[in-house]
Amino acid sequence: MATNKEPYEQNYYPPVPTPFTLYTRCSVCWQFFRFIALNIKMMKVVMRSKH
Repeated sequence: MATNKEPYEQNYYPPVPTPFTLYTRCSVCWQFFRFIALNIKMMKVVMRSKH
């Protein structure tokens, strides 16, 4: 049934973000781009609901 597990196996640690992920979290340019993209998506939804 269940096997014994070591207390500090790799499965017990959270994944470490990649350098690209860290860059996208800190980059103001990338965050601005995502902000504009999100606003466009929201505007599309609002425009569809008004018809």
